[in-house]
Amino acid sequence: MSNADLQARKVNAIARGQGNAYAAYVERASNAELWDVEGKRYIDFGTGIAVCNTGHSHPKIVEAVKAQLDKFSHTCVMVNPYESAVELAEKLTAIAPGPSDKKAIFVTTGAEAVENCVKIARAHTGRRGVIAFNGGFHGRTNLTMALTGKISPYKHQFGPFAGDIFHAPYPMALHDVSVKDSLKAIENLFKVDIAPCDVAAIIVEPVQGEGGFYIAPPEFLQALRALCDTHGIVLIADEIQSGFGRTGKMFSFEHAQVEPDLITMAKGIAGGFPLAAVVGKSDIMDAPLPGGLGGTYGGSPVGCVAALAVLEVIAEENLVERAAQIGATFNQHLTALQQRYPQLIGEVRNQGAMIAMELFVDGDKEQPNTALTQAIIANAAEHGLVLLACGFYGNVIRFLPALTISDEIMLEGLEKFNQLFTAVAT
Repeated sequence: MSNADLQARKVNAIARGQGNAYAAYVERASNAELWDVEGKRYIDFGTGIAVCNTGHSHPKIVEAVKAQLDKFSHTCVMVNPYESAVELAEKLTAIAPGPSDKKAIFVTTGAEAVENCVKIARAHTGRRGVIAFNGGFHGRTNLTMALTGKISPYKHQFGPFAGDIFHAPYPMALHDVSVKDSLKAIENLFKVDIAPCDVAAIIVEPVQGEGGFYIAPPEFLQALRALCDTHGIVLIADEIQSGFGRTGKMFSFEHAQVEPDLITMAKGIAGGFPLAAVVGKSDIMDAPLPGGLGGTYGGSPVGCVAALAVLEVIAEENLVERAAQIGATFNQHLTALQQRYPQLIGEVRNQGAMIAMELFVDGDKEQPNTALTQAIIANAAEHGLVLLACGFYGNVIRFLPALTISDEIMLEGLEKFNQLFTAVAT
């Protein structure tokens, strides 16, 4: 079976809205490497969009899942619960930022985690409004599309959306949006669109994912914390892409020494198995009545044992520290490439192993180089790489290597990217 055959079958059987970046069909994967059905090898700098922080098919996770399958695969944690869910909730509440007593709930996807944060915040405050940020991404359900601050491709054709959602600019120095600008815009919302006493929550990604890997300055997150405290607003940290060691801390909010009220967790939580969670301050988490939160597959026993294994791997292999080392190596190599192509590469930025390169035309930040970005992605497979794009204008290459990647494979992948960029850009 060839990649082309499978792609033809896929196009005939799966709706076009669920597209695929690469027509390279995976047969097997190990740590930071993939092999397609034709035997071609790839170095994976996408890890399933920050899901496999612990690499593909980590032996410890595989062993835990196999052992669970020998026992049972599902009973529904809301019907007949099990120890692994309780133990995981205990561990997640223990590692969440801040000293407050915390509780957790389990769901299946990141979008569900975001929606449940909004439900919890509204139940706790008795208020209706939610403030999100331009360029933010929070999911593809109706409510999470409303929260998402980017039309194409996530919101186009899909309205009307949930009401009482408001957006403010996200600070990004590269594009002349300061922390002061963002905070002033929120204050303007309070005067023009919704009174602060009607705002249930502010939701923010500490590092924007789909928006372009822009990193929130610590003073911005600290100011949001103070603003929420002043007005009794729930501060939601969307750590779906930035959590579980990815940024050089277990959670990105720790870089700012800020304790959010609620945290969304997904992606890297379970090493590739569908699981998501909300963790937050106990008094806020307990606001909804029994039965108000949950879902049939939320807290899957297979997902829970995988997540417990992930936490062990992160601790045993020092992956939080490793993320910082990986980020430093990528930054060094990509900055050297930027020095060769200053008119094309406008900025290299990273927080730990959330790494990005933003591309411009003729060094003009008002001219995002979407065409070059698309060309790099389109040619990545030929160079044995899996890469992802992102950004408000689709002009950012993002790198999300496995935190378990070896130095040898990482440097090989960086050399492949150097060759790819040079081939496409010249």
